[in-house]
Amino acid sequence: MQTFASTSQEDHLTSTAHRHTTTAPASWSLHPDRALPADTALRPLAREIYAATAGLPVVSMHGHVDAGLLADDAPFGDPAELFITPDHYLVRMLVAQSTSRHGAPGVDGVHSLGVSPVGSAPQGTPAAETDPREIWRRFCAGWHLYRGTPTRYWLEHALVDVFDAPVAPSTETADELFDHLVDRLARPEFRPRALFEQFNIEILATTDPAQSPLVDHARLAADGWGDRVVPTFRPDPLLHVDRPDWSDHVRALGEAAGADVVGYASYLDALRSRRAAFVAAGARATDHGHLSADTTPLDDADAARIVDAALRGEASAEDAAAFSAHMLFQMASMSAEDGLVMQLHPGVLRDHCGEVVRAYGQDKGYDVPVATEYVHALRPVLEAFGHHKNFRLIAFTVDETSFSRELAPLAGAYPALRLGAPWWFLDTPDGMRRFRETATDTAGFYNTSGFVDDTRAFCSIPARHDLARRVDAGHLARLVAEHRLGLDEAVETAVDLAYHLPKASYPRPGA
Repeated sequence: MQTFASTSQEDHLTSTAHRHTTTAPASWSLHPDRALPADTALRPLAREIYAATAGLPVVSMHGHVDAGLLADDAPFGDPAELFITPDHYLVRMLVAQSTSRHGAPGVDGVHSLGVSPVGSAPQGTPAAETDPREIWRRFCAGWHLYRGTPTRYWLEHALVDVFDAPVAPSTETADELFDHLVDRLARPEFRPRALFEQFNIEILATTDPAQSPLVDHARLAADGWGDRVVPTFRPDPLLHVDRPDWSDHVRALGEAAGADVVGYASYLDALRSRRAAFVAAGARATDHGHLSADTTPLDDADAARIVDAALRGEASAEDAAAFSAHMLFQMASMSAEDGLVMQLHPGVLRDHCGEVVRAYGQDKGYDVPVATEYVHALRPVLEAFGHHKNFRLIAFTVDETSFSRELAPLAGAYPALRLGAPWWFLDTPDGMRRFRETATDTAGFYNTSGFVDDTRAFCSIPARHDLARRVDAGHLARLVAEHRLGLDEAVETAVDLAYHLPKASYPRPGA
């Protein structure tokens, strides 16, 4: 198998990078009007609206930053470890440009960016590149590939505004930029908690497995950070009985709950126990990443039959699909009991390339959106709990055709439902603009969740929130210019979208 680091590929990246290299400026800076409207009538209005939100605290109520990062507060490693290897947005773009076509292209690429094979990887799977400087050089050689993407915007923001990078990435500047970042990362003001303060983060929600002992959150609470970094209950592996590791997850759930899971009733009891532990640790929400939004419930006898079959390793694919829908209904019922906000992120076929999964594990950039139906799928939950005073559902989508046709009308009718911010593949300047244009007509601004960044990349948090604030400022500026809003209303709405709505959408249970 030829690897991503083959001579042909390196020659391709190097020659392509040279064709796109420009003379680096004496110092690198970002335009203050980036992502604001180009229209000269709108830009001054957008500047004024954005100015009202630019300094607001960050409310990051849905993300994937590891709580241990902040609990340990250890210095970050090298630039490649911080920016490249964990970022599947960044990795997938470089892998997509691989020129090697021997074997699966993804397998030819991810290892060269520091991604390690899993323990059960097939024989002959390439080992991860271990030289961070070499990984960084490969990224810099491919910098031009990110033109026009949100990845480019987030990286520029982090490199310039956070790390004072003197030059943009390129083949020629790679080593200079690497050395600059190594110097910064060694300083105490660039450790995780110091950056948390610099980013002006008021609250950060992590995402944690249902069986997590929440040790890192306990450490943070002991240090006085319990209200600033809170967990989110993510039970996905437990709700899909056809997963090959389902019984292992159920066993871990029982251990965490202090009870044996021997059937459907004890399974539900263990989930309730863990939800209570999350609430006690400060959790505000649950999170569910199913392929389908279906919430059709089963009767108890059918649900019990499926769990018994799954415990024997005999659940069918048909049963598994029905049970996952049923368990979304059960999660809604439990949210109505304990007050945890229910987040639903359906519609992504994860790990599209089986060879990459077998070699390097899940979440390596091979996730692809699929068309998703919500009107019939959410009806069981909304009919049961859509007017329940203690229930809140935030529905996200990566199928943007559903915003105006399905989700905005639903959010505009049911008090319990809020429409989630553009997520994942739609978390882009144009995706966010389209969202405002398609959703606001029927849902308004105040039936939406406010922005969530949904990121694993800690240093991209302020960049993502800044971009959302700029895009919202541009949309509101157009409404002002068209005399559909007063400027004072636009400013107030922008502040609500950036700060008040996320807080209101994720209240403390019982508040």
